[in-house]
Amino acid sequence: MRRRTKIVATLGPATDDAAVIEQLILAGADVFRINFSHGTAADQEARVARVRQVEHKVGRHIGIMGDLQGPKIRIESFKAGPVMLVEGREFILDVAMDPHGGDEHAVGCAYRSLTHDVVAGDTLLLDDGLIVLEVEQVEGTRIHCRVKQGGRLADHKGLNKQGGGLSAPALTDKDRHDVELAARLKLDFMSVSFARNAEDIEEARRLLRAAGGYGRIVAKIERAEAVTNIRSIIDASDVIMVARGDLAVEVGYASMTGLQKGLIRLARARNKVCITATQMLESMIHSPSPTRAEVSDVANAVMDGTDAVMLSAETAVGKYPVRAVRTMAELCIGAEKHETFRRAANYRLEDVFTHVDEAIAMAVMYVANHLDVTAIIALTESGSTPLWMSRVRSDIPVFAFTRHESTLRRVSMYRGVYAVAFDESSADPAVTQGRVFEALLKAGVVSPGDLVVLTKGDQQGVAGRTNSMQILTVPRSAPASA
Repeated sequence: MRRRTKIVATLGPATDDAAVIEQLILAGADVFRINFSHGTAADQEARVARVRQVEHKVGRHIGIMGDLQGPKIRIESFKAGPVMLVEGREFILDVAMDPHGGDEHAVGCAYRSLTHDVVAGDTLLLDDGLIVLEVEQVEGTRIHCRVKQGGRLADHKGLNKQGGGLSAPALTDKDRHDVELAARLKLDFMSVSFARNAEDIEEARRLLRAAGGYGRIVAKIERAEAVTNIRSIIDASDVIMVARGDLAVEVGYASMTGLQKGLIRLARARNKVCITATQMLESMIHSPSPTRAEVSDVANAVMDGTDAVMLSAETAVGKYPVRAVRTMAELCIGAEKHETFRRAANYRLEDVFTHVDEAIAMAVMYVANHLDVTAIIALTESGSTPLWMSRVRSDIPVFAFTRHESTLRRVSMYRGVYAVAFDESSADPAVTQGRVFEALLKAGVVSPGDLVVLTKGDQQGVAGRTNSMQILTVPRSAPASA
């Protein structure tokens, strides 16, 4: 069975070897993530070079996503190491304090505007919600809090405000430099951390294009404000990532499961791609096997229709990076066998389409889901037609035939879409069909006598001009290439 859900694997010290990257690809990695929060520009350049070298060797088209650090708000450090915060006691956050002078009574905070963003009664969460503080008073540079949930607190732990409301801009000075790096490295995707609204996404896109980058923009949904503005953020982006770490802290853990399902559904309905991320196989950082809860977590995301599932520390610093990818692939295939993942019969039947190629894509999926079709073939320039096709639940594979390297790598993120390098210059439709059949027969994807659906545009080499579909029977032997 061909896996439909794609796998994003994060690169890091555990995978900084070409042989390991090759094993990750063979195990099932479709896209690699580079985390700009860690490492130098030289580190990232070397990682991209290794991926490109290996993808050529194994004959796969691999997407690469650069993940901007964003304004992660953290406390400063403690002069004598981690401290214990005791429930009921006062604890002070001071934006003017010595960065290394923290103790059990107070600690500094690098985010200077925090005193303007909180008021008495607000709840602040430290270390992914393990420590809970209630703001009692803001006095100058000091925020007096009462410890509601105590515990061990170490240097540089993250800080969130429950319900959102921190005004830090999504793009820092470091991010702006990293956008230029993403453009220089010709990354296929660039993710914007802690996006608050559509304007944050649009600014990131402007900066990337100005730097000469062509990558698609990923909006990481990890702030409460992003949930409030979700429709406009989805419309402004190409991909969304359900980044469940900070998001769960801000909206509350109990709300996370329903929110995840809603975000996946909304992204698909608006023709955008969705990645589900954070702690999917967290235990495999140290263990060779996942927990039962992780198995269910991955399966639920797959059955909800996510395009991709992401591994973070599991592959970046974990002991079992290749096994984690292989396990993720097995879990995806297992979930895809469930009947809820199969076919949709009435998707967008009431819609009026504004694009011819979108209407063709929907017509293809309706026909394919009601006929005994083995494969769908999309001759594409930009990848838009296979993207629209992949929004419809189906177990029929979509093969994106294109001559553009950027498109081949871009569709690596689309659920149920598989890239085929195809440089077709013939104006004879019979010759084109023959070469398509030849490629699929050689790959063992179709057999003689199978039904397939093929889409293409009359204006070859022009994006957005798909205007025809054909239902074809695979011949006993592909016509000779002209």
